[in-house]
Amino acid sequence: MANREKNKKTLLELAKLPENSCCADCGAADPDWASYTLGIFVCLNCSGTHRNLSTISRIKSIRLDFWDDELVQFMKSNGNRAAKNFYEKYVPVFYYQPQPDDCEVLREQWIRAKYERKEFTEEKTERPYTAGVYEGMLWKKGKDNGQFLERKFVLSVHDFTLKYYKEDESKGPKATISVKGLNATFQPEKIGHAHGLQITYSVDDHTRNLFVYHKNGWEIVNWFNAIRAIRHVYLKTAFPTASDGDLIPWITRSYLKEGYMEKTGPLREPFKKRWFILDSLDRKLLYFKTQLDAIELGVVFIGSENHGYSVRECVPKGTRGNKWKCGVIVETPDRQFVFMCEQERDQREWVEALKTVISKPMMPQDYTSKIITLLIRCHGGCHFPH
Repeated sequence: MANREKNKKTLLELAKLPENSCCADCGAADPDWASYTLGIFVCLNCSGTHRNLSTISRIKSIRLDFWDDELVQFMKSNGNRAAKNFYEKYVPVFYYQPQPDDCEVLREQWIRAKYERKEFTEEKTERPYTAGVYEGMLWKKGKDNGQFLERKFVLSVHDFTLKYYKEDESKGPKATISVKGLNATFQPEKIGHAHGLQITYSVDDHTRNLFVYHKNGWEIVNWFNAIRAIRHVYLKTAFPTASDGDLIPWITRSYLKEGYMEKTGPLREPFKKRWFILDSLDRKLLYFKTQLDAIELGVVFIGSENHGYSVRECVPKGTRGNKWKCGVIVETPDRQFVFMCEQERDQREWVEALKTVISKPMMPQDYTSKIITLLIRCHGGCHFPH
């Protein structure tokens, strides 16, 4: 008969080993669950997906459930490192591997790709998202009426573009988007769909957004990785001497901080509520009228401390029109920006996020970004008071 306490102690010791101390699927620390058919330790969130793969993966708690001796021995003989070496042997360098805070569809499809479809156990020259052309239907939010309508999208490595079409394809694409400045990030809460994807790109040095989704989780994650694949090829072409390690952060990225703040214009106009996005890689603080707006209203370049940039909390006096009282002041060499947050927690988070960007030294490409931002401000003055 199995010794319950002895087996529990053995499992807890196994889970503390360096190779098992993080979730096998998302990297979350201190996993409390295990798949006794795959021999891996996983976190609570990922265990939920494993429960939906009952023919492949069977889950138990390492603390609360009873474990037979042979199952404990199986866990000892396997573990996260062995599973990684087998199930992740041929993961493409561009393929996105979820982190603990990522949305459910990314974690679910990563787990299904590894254990159900076994996409990475053999070396393959082609996968759906590496074929060079990826096309299909996505539900896209309309710019004016806000309704989601089905549209055809075509992503091509041959001319490094993403195109989408309206109902009559014979009239050509509604838009042709260069992948040069393309970014994609999952935004299920913002878009209101579990598979919501925000695609961001540049037109005439201004930022635009597309909000799309697909009803099938596998399909939307394929779109995401197809975008990452073509971005990787583009970056390798544009920067042939750069290593994959240098390029990976630039393929796609999540934004450091998003949320509503109130802002005023350069002439101290009344405060207006705006949706802000902090892009730490491009060192830009973008703002939009609402969180689902297609076109930015303005942008603030965030330089480094050595170049005269700083941020601090404040309680501004003599301001007009602001409903919120928790202030954030961003000092730049050119002017002072005043923003108001609804709560102290938001204030602290914005200050910390902005400090993170300001503390980083500027790279050569950042100076180009700064010049473009200044040109936008100089030649599009009406852009800023919004």
